[in-house]
Amino acid sequence: MKIKIKDFTPDSFGLKNKWMLITAAKPDGTVNTMTASWGGFGVMWNKEVAFVVIRPQRYTHEFVESAKSFSLTFFDKSFLKTLGYIGEVSGRDEDKIKKSGLTLAFENEIPYFKEAETSIFVKKLFVQRIQEEAFLDKNLIDRWFPEKDFHDLYIVEITNILGKEK
Repeated sequence: MKIKIKDFTPDSFGLKNKWMLITAAKPDGTVNTMTASWGGFGVMWNKEVAFVVIRPQRYTHEFVESAKSFSLTFFDKSFLKTLGYIGEVSGRDEDKIKKSGLTLAFENEIPYFKEAETSIFVKKLFVQRIQEEAFLDKNLIDRWFPEKDFHDLYIVEITNILGKEK
């Protein structure tokens, strides 16, 4: 079921205890996904956007880098074990999508999962590495980046939203 972007009102703070999957395809058609819990929604440059962060060493990073668009999918609590598995295993080592039991689908050539409660399709607008010198609260570095493995911040335009048929 298509959801109008203007009608989508995510509770960003309510999502803080929910994981999402970030899923992208390379031009050769291979797909990878990763579990994530950091990010947000807002308005930037007069566009409805999401803010997504990915560490460069994550395998999914190279898929997102090579794609113009990707998906953010959110699931109900019954999928926590599956999302945990996807977060623990690298797609470099095994076909975790196949082993997860999730059903890969495509919307305008963007991969997503049919079982998701909400599938948000996004187009990249901006990317920049988070830099140590930009932190005003240096305690965040010690807590979240002890190895100085800073994320890339993506600002992505929301182009389409699908909700699961009830």
